[in-house]
Amino acid sequence: MLLNPAPPESKPHVLRRLMAEKTLTLPGAFNAPVAMLAERIGFEAVYISGAGLANGAGYPDVGLLGMDEMARQAGYIANAVQVPCICDADTGFGEVWQVMRTVRAYEREGLAGLHLEDQVMPKRCGHLDGKALIGVEEMERKIAAACAARQDPNFVIIARCDARAVESFEQSVERGQRYLAAGADAIFPEAMQSTEEFARYAEQVKGPLLANMTEFGKSPYLSVAEFAAMGYRLVIFPMSAFRAMMKAVEGLFRELKEKGTLEGALGQMQTRDELYELLGYDEYTKLDAALADRFPANGENR
Repeated sequence: MLLNPAPPESKPHVLRRLMAEKTLTLPGAFNAPVAMLAERIGFEAVYISGAGLANGAGYPDVGLLGMDEMARQAGYIANAVQVPCICDADTGFGEVWQVMRTVRAYEREGLAGLHLEDQVMPKRCGHLDGKALIGVEEMERKIAAACAARQDPNFVIIARCDARAVESFEQSVERGQRYLAAGADAIFPEAMQSTEEFARYAEQVKGPLLANMTEFGKSPYLSVAEFAAMGYRLVIFPMSAFRAMMKAVEGLFRELKEKGTLEGALGQMQTRDELYELLGYDEYTKLDAALADRFPANGENR
């Protein structure tokens, strides 16, 4: 008797399984081709940065993109790859009802998880000054609402805690513990200021943890191996590709302005063939040719 093949794992289920098995490195993607490159290189999950999406639209990371805009752009990325994607959801774009709508929208767009932060709107980049926090109880309600709203129980809800820069390390620990108790699947302690703080946080907050290895911020530069040794399960590099891209484009444009040609910069560029191969261009043309052959213009099927 032939057995029916097992259905494929959902992306949220894959993410949970991987988090249980190892420490995941998640490069930040700000558009679909970047995520596709990350997948091709071998990364098992991708992070979608709210700053990357906002900056790519020409805005600072202060909550200027709405939920629908964020979900739509994240969906383009998530559906371009087979690996699970986690996306920034800022403060949930409002209160409890808006948080629930955000979770369901992100799920519909194919995300495997999201993180919510405990900042007051308008939010700030986690490594900048001027942040303010909502009350612990208000954040607990948001987390509980997010967990209740998800349609797939495997969809990962991560609570980001910004208390280290606003209150204290101790308050950040207390909030992290309470957020886990409220139902969060993982805690994202933002802007730790030393290796010791990252280690102490992992010792005191007993749950899966996400580390933000952003450049030019308040946190020291640590390797994925160092975070893994402390017990962190997710390490994100949210804006690394964006920053590298912008610096490369700046140099390219300066050369164009000065020389009036980019012939000498061709070696720095992805070729047309490389881009088309990444995007699967040939598959589209083959399908188009097959359909034209099956339904020719003269109406005679072959």
